[in-house]
Amino acid sequence: MKSDTSISCDALDLCNDQPDFSLVLGGPLFQLLRRVHLADDALMMVRQRIVVISLLAWLPLLLLSVLQGQILGGSESVPFLLDVDVHVRFLLAMPLLILAELVVHRRMRSVVGLFLERNLIPESAKTSFDAAIVSAMRLRNSVLAEVLLIILVYGVGVLIVWRHYTALDAATWYATASADGSRLSFAGMWYGYVSLPIFQFLLVRWYFRLFVWMRFLWQVSRIELRLVPLHPDRLGGLGFLSNTVYAFALLATAHGALLAGQIANRIFFLGASLPQFKAEIAVMLIFMLCLVLGPLLVFAPQLAQAKRLGLREYGTLAERYVREFDAKWQRGGAPAGEPFVGSGDIQSLADLGNSYEVVRTMRSLPVTKEILLQLTVATLAPIVPLALTMMSLEDLLKKLFGVLF
Repeated sequence: MKSDTSISCDALDLCNDQPDFSLVLGGPLFQLLRRVHLADDALMMVRQRIVVISLLAWLPLLLLSVLQGQILGGSESVPFLLDVDVHVRFLLAMPLLILAELVVHRRMRSVVGLFLERNLIPESAKTSFDAAIVSAMRLRNSVLAEVLLIILVYGVGVLIVWRHYTALDAATWYATASADGSRLSFAGMWYGYVSLPIFQFLLVRWYFRLFVWMRFLWQVSRIELRLVPLHPDRLGGLGFLSNTVYAFALLATAHGALLAGQIANRIFFLGASLPQFKAEIAVMLIFMLCLVLGPLLVFAPQLAQAKRLGLREYGTLAERYVREFDAKWQRGGAPAGEPFVGSGDIQSLADLGNSYEVVRTMRSLPVTKEILLQLTVATLAPIVPLALTMMSLEDLLKKLFGVLF
């Protein structure tokens, strides 16, 4: 029987002073991929996973559409090859979701160790910190969680979201109108009950991982961290957390591609125009910003408190120094013969001012303009080509060069 120590070591992946924390290196699907040799312990073999999973979702749709004569023409108004949404979903967004796993794993595996390297966790709270890691890893590995995700995908994602909100209101390669409602073709059955569930499971599994991440950060934020207001990252030493946002750029791009595919179909087949979807684009952007940046906001109260305390303490220190400086050099308190030019007091006063400025500009939110810009660009990049539906490429380039030059 394993001891408590060995259980903790298993949950942390590596039993050492720098735990190897991974949001994606675990769970029933990961174990399945290892057994069928589509993943290893380091989450490599990403090309094989992308090819196998994407083709499992997309290739049967192509073959069934060919057999049913729905590949490029026929009675349906949306043949398979012209369905932008399905190709973007399975040949672009799905590979991005799979590739994002490796990126997140590599960029975030050392994040937990940085809490310890920077001495942010007091000795008295090490047990609570370790417990938060163990809890996060157990939740990540939960079989029940992934079973519930599958139920959610079929019960809500397929039967409600797809059938009533995202499916096109037109005759397509996957469904035709009938007296009893839409009737799925054979390709549509594979699409609705195999391909879409695979994609939606990968998607909601990412939401679950981000929930694990947010829950872990919230538990850590309950610990009274040893923040240093004078730290040059302007975040008391937590600056490394804002850098984790870059790991989720591919996830944001996948969401943008998913929305772009849906908009493209409505433009090409239902006569819509891109400006009609401004609200949807804005909602998607806000959703991604909240999804990725939201977990970091749990540290805002501690950062704000550390800034207030730092301003008070360093303000008191600065007041003492400037009074002594004033008494020495303005009120005649300097020893006879001590030169003013070259005195270290001037440099010390300047250094003190710089230190106080660091504290004064300390941020209460671990978010920067650069991060906001990158997430915005990553989310909107797949939608930008749809501007060509409003103007020619030549006109678009002229407007772009006019703005830039």
